[in-house]
Amino acid sequence: MNIIKLDATASTNTYLKNLLTTCDLENFTTVVTENQFAGRGQRGSDWLSEAGSNLTFSVLLKTTPVSMQGIFDLNVMVALAVIHALKKMYNLPFFVKWPNDILSCNKKIGGILIENILKSQGNVCSIVGIGINGNQQHFPKMSKASSLGILTGGVINKEELLQSILSELATGFAVLEAGDVDVLWEKYKACLFRKDVVSVFEIPEGKRFNGIIRDVTRHGKLVVETEEEAMVSFALKEVQLLY
Repeated sequence: MNIIKLDATASTNTYLKNLLTTCDLENFTTVVTENQFAGRGQRGSDWLSEAGSNLTFSVLLKTTPVSMQGIFDLNVMVALAVIHALKKMYNLPFFVKWPNDILSCNKKIGGILIENILKSQGNVCSIVGIGINGNQQHFPKMSKASSLGILTGGVINKEELLQSILSELATGFAVLEAGDVDVLWEKYKACLFRKDVVSVFEIPEGKRFNGIIRDVTRHGKLVVETEEEAMVSFALKEVQLLY
């Protein structure tokens, strides 16, 4: 497995993507940095990371999904790989906040951003960006964020955590390649944050409503039971879970 270690870069996703345009990279090529100063998250948000404190890296996965459903299968696998690695290393509860934020003790401790590049031969190269708050102690502009160091009261070994996540990604990738996606989906749904409990949601227009997360469709849409007992499906930018 090819691991490229950088002192600093704007975005590991961008670095790996640019490298892919000039090199024939092997599967699972990984770029990790001590200082990612212009990282990105879901919904176009910035991913702010204190230099030297957190684990920020990107992994190249070469896949051949046959549909958009196949692309979200990859999202599910990656989220589960991170959850499994964390559970093996730390005695904390971990959940996936749809679609793939990583939470513990009602605090966001990690996030995932996957960018897919369609090649002319029909293959898909996926750049999987993962950020885990490791040893950062203060989050002045992010009241809902925390770190593994804060929650465990210890110092996180980032290299050990990186190797654990990469191992779980390799295992999950093999499951995807074998076509055994049903088991991944069931485990993903079992890890969903606030599933089957009343929660508050907000749509882009600012309107809020109460609902209950009941499911996630194979195309990645969140299924919410509303107060009118109707099942409504939402795409990523169509609703936000407030907590």
